[in-house]
Formats: sequence, C-alpha cells, structure tokens
Amino acid sequence: MTRFSVNINKIATLRNARGGNLPDVAKAAVDCERFGAEGITVHPRPDQRHIRYSDVRQIRPLITTEFNIEGNPIPEFIDLVLEVLPDQVTLVPDAHDAITSNAGWDIPAHRDFLARVCKIFRDKGIRTSIFIDPIPEMAAAARAVGADRVELYTAAYAEQFPADPEKAVKPYLETAKAVREVGLGLNAGHDLNLDNLAYFIRTIPWIDEVSIGHAVISDALYMGLEKTIQAYLAEIRKI
Repeated sequence: MTRFSVNINKIATLRNARGGNLPDVAKAAVDCERFGAEGITVHPRPDQRHIRYSDVRQIRPLITTEFNIEGNPIPEFIDLVLEVLPDQVTLVPDAHDAITSNAGWDIPAHRDFLARVCKIFRDKGIRTSIFIDPIPEMAAAARAVGADRVELYTAAYAEQFPADPEKAVKPYLETAKAVREVGLGLNAGHDLNLDNLAYFIRTIPWIDEVSIGHAVISDALYMGLEKTIQAYLAEIRKI
C-alpha cells in the first residue's frame, strides 16, 4: 500500500507572510497525522521562506509516523539532517532561489558527490532517496551511488495528464520498472492532486510513498484539512 506523506511547507509560507505563529506549523504537522497522514514532509531552503530550520527541530520530536526532509545537500542541510535524524532524507538539486523544485538529479554527472552524501546518511541509518526525472537509466545510477529509494519528479506527468493520461504516465512506468529491477524503493511527488493521483498509483502500484503539499493545502481551503487528507487517502486506496 502506498503511503501518503503531507508536505507542510505551504502552511509555513502562509505563516511567514504575516509573521508570528499563525498558522502554527508544528500543530499542523501533528494534526495532519491525527487526520490520517502517514508521514510528514518538509523542504527547508537556505532563504527559509517557508519551512525554517528551527521548524524542523521543533517538529521532529512530535512526529509519530514518518518524517521526511527534502533539500539540496549543502553543508548546512547535511548538518541539520544529522542533527534531527529523520526517517528519510530526499536529495533534491534545487537552486537556492528556485521557486519550487524543477528538475531531478543527473546522477552520473554528480556521482562522486551523491555517493559521499548517501554514505554520510546511510552510516546514520537514515533512508536516502534521490529525486529524479523519469529516465530509466537513473535507476541503476541511483543504486550505484548508494541510494535506498528514488523519488519520481511528477510535474511533467501532471501537466500532460489532462490531455492524455496514458502518454503522460508512460515514461514514469518505464522508469518505475527499472527502479524495481535494481531493487530500490520508489517514491513520487510534485503536482500530484485529486484528479491525477489515483491513475498514477493504479498504473504503478508498487510506489512506496507519495508526498503532496501544494495541492493538499489548496484543497483544504475549500474542504478543510481533515476532509482533504481523507480524500487523498481514498484516492490512493482506489487501487
């Protein structure tokens, strides 16, 4: 069964727009779990425009399911991960000024660097996932550098889905098969929503985890957070 991790970055974005502590990000993380989320994802960036390093430290002891930290493994990020020891770290090659993640790793081009980072986290018992585009060759490359999982960057799927779902999912299915063949775990995320989620998981039912943030918080404006989380869980379980 695919697990559902809620990315709470957008809750922090709302808080930061006004200052203070409303909404309370730590409380939101706890409430997401209480409403059925099977994990919490955060993606701190150097400019701290949404989730801050201090949030990560505050949230970590409150999580009772699974805690996933995403980010570019710059030295400060590595130090944070080693301090809080999440269940999973997802390596994302986003620039410091990126609005949102916009590409996966070219793993062969960064082989030595990624191998060093994966070893650092593996030695601490932290599951390591590498964010990749739907390119089958990246599966073996991820295994070679010591990753435990990869996360499929699903923005292209979401963009193409309304016009042709089968065409949109095809490169992801091919990559997912390659990932399974080399024995790695499989995550997915970015622009997945209530319209395209069930089809994606039904096509690739061996996905271990999806992490979704922007769409969840957007839907929660109309449906409420609890009903939204339950709606996403229902989509995941349609298979």
